[in-house]
Amino acid sequence: MSAAVDELISILDLEPLERNLYRGLSPQVGWQRVFGGQVIGQALVAAQRTVDGRAAHSLHAYFLCAGDPAVPIIYDVDRIRDGKSFSTRRVVAIQHGRAIFSMAASFHKEEDGLEHQMAMPDVPPPEDVPNETELTETLIDRLPPLVKAYWQAERPIEMRPVDLSRYLSPDKREPSQLIWIRATGDLGQDPALHQCVLAYASDFTLLDTALVPHGRFVFDPNLMLASLDHALWFHAPFRADEWLLYAQDSPISGAARAFCRGTFFTRDGRLVASTAQEGLVRERTPEK
Repeated sequence: MSAAVDELISILDLEPLERNLYRGLSPQVGWQRVFGGQVIGQALVAAQRTVDGRAAHSLHAYFLCAGDPAVPIIYDVDRIRDGKSFSTRRVVAIQHGRAIFSMAASFHKEEDGLEHQMAMPDVPPPEDVPNETELTETLIDRLPPLVKAYWQAERPIEMRPVDLSRYLSPDKREPSQLIWIRATGDLGQDPALHQCVLAYASDFTLLDTALVPHGRFVFDPNLMLASLDHALWFHAPFRADEWLLYAQDSPISGAARAFCRGTFFTRDGRLVASTAQEGLVRERTPEK
């Protein structure tokens, strides 16, 4: 297992403080605020710790204010209901005495039902697109120092964009992108951990999709970007340490907010998860 995946699993392994209370830490990598996917993943872990025999099928979360990576995050779980088929949990993440994040999650016992799904986009397999070493060599000189340092370090999630052209020019394109993703090491056999790692990874590139039609990028110093809310649905079992195609689009952006959607497919075409997010996309006001 890679050291980066070891660290991610450690970050997701929350410390129990009391019944329904857990403590999570953030990696000390120099970021000014906590990565949103980390909070989603940790909150899902906290909720899972209070449910037996049922897998998460959906979560809906709001980012209330920026997290401070220098101090622990306390996760307070409310066991709202345990019914015959579903269990519902509410999780609030707390720092400095105030809520920074809230999430509702639902868990469902295993059942059979009618089945259908949309088709996976026709794309080359991950072996036929540039790997992260090739991607880094191509883009590294275009990145600001902090982002450059992040891409040069070992990371727990590998991403391989199907089309690199948007990273090489500021041309305006259709608001969509296709990225192969996977954890960079073996995550073991616990399906709950694979869900939490996918929740963590689902926040990486989603809001960036809204910038594609404007020829802009997430590290644009003239933009203020932040996730406002995030929803995730789990449809079928999967492994987050095997390749998943993350197909993303952004139907609309306006009023300083952008709406983005994503679907996750296994390489054999099974649709295993879907996500949606609204994010802040604000032009920074020049200082006078």
